[in-house]
Amino acid sequence: MDIVFKKYVDEDHENLIALWEKSGLPYKLDGRDAKEIIKKQSILENTCFYVALFDGKIIGSVFATHDGRKGWVNRLAVDPDFGRRGIAQLLIEKAEAWFKEKEIKVYACLIDEDNEWSKKAFMKKGYVKKGHIKYFVKKPWGEV
Repeated sequence: MDIVFKKYVDEDHENLIALWEKSGLPYKLDGRDAKEIIKKQSILENTCFYVALFDGKIIGSVFATHDGRKGWVNRLAVDPDFGRRGIAQLLIEKAEAWFKEKEIKVYACLIDEDNEWSKKAFMKKGYVKKGHIKYFVKKPWGEV
């Protein structure tokens, strides 16, 4: 199976959202996942957003960001019809290769407690759960 990876472009948005919906990845079109928000993020120097294609169709995604010290892997998704073929592993590797280029030495991800698929995917790549960390958030401009 020939999987092609490319950087996200605006024209991918509709198909990206379709992928996230099909894969069960939560998204917020009226917030962080609006086309204009993703467009702004995807062109920042500290971000890299990849999609995986099979026969021209988006079947996977991963969004990598860093703060100069730690890399964050976000928005990992794979079309369930293409599951169990190593695509999630390849997407994580794409993010990690980009971190390596940027000389980022710590890689992390945040996973919802009930997202067993993501937990397994990241543990398979050597990520370790840090049970002592609690996630806090502040949204001064409302829901994002």
